[in-house]
Amino acid sequence: MNTYLRGASLFLAAASLSACATVTRGTTQSFTVESSPPAEVKTSTGFSCPSTPCTLKLPRKEGFTVTVTKAGYKTHTSEVVSKMSGGGGAALAGNVLAGGIIGMGVDASSGALNDLTPNPLKVVLEPEVAAAPAAEAAAAPAAASGTP
Repeated sequence: MNTYLRGASLFLAAASLSACATVTRGTTQSFTVESSPPAEVKTSTGFSCPSTPCTLKLPRKEGFTVTVTKAGYKTHTSEVVSKMSGGGGAALAGNVLAGGIIGMGVDASSGALNDLTPNPLKVVLEPEVAAAPAAEAAAAPAAASGTP
């Protein structure tokens, strides 16, 4: 009975270590946002930074939306996707070769096989068009007719 428990414990320990990507790559990734001009960044998952360039440590598991804002410029929104990467594919193959069915499940469910794309996210903000020229153009015909 004691030999059986030792064998089962050894198997469980080996199975838990077979999640190669979770161990070697982790479940989070450094994600960088660069913008011209520097601006504030917010993600749909609640992460933010006051000014670019900035690097955030984000979960690899799911995609999200990034919003870049600066007064006097149009707000820019981008979608970031989470998809299997080359490194994640290699880790998955390692799990297959090592017989780590449990490891494959752990890596797939934790997002460790994925990378966030695009990374870095590069944004060029466009200046907002001033409303004053449109108001002046509307006022010009009234002034020409002599009506106040």
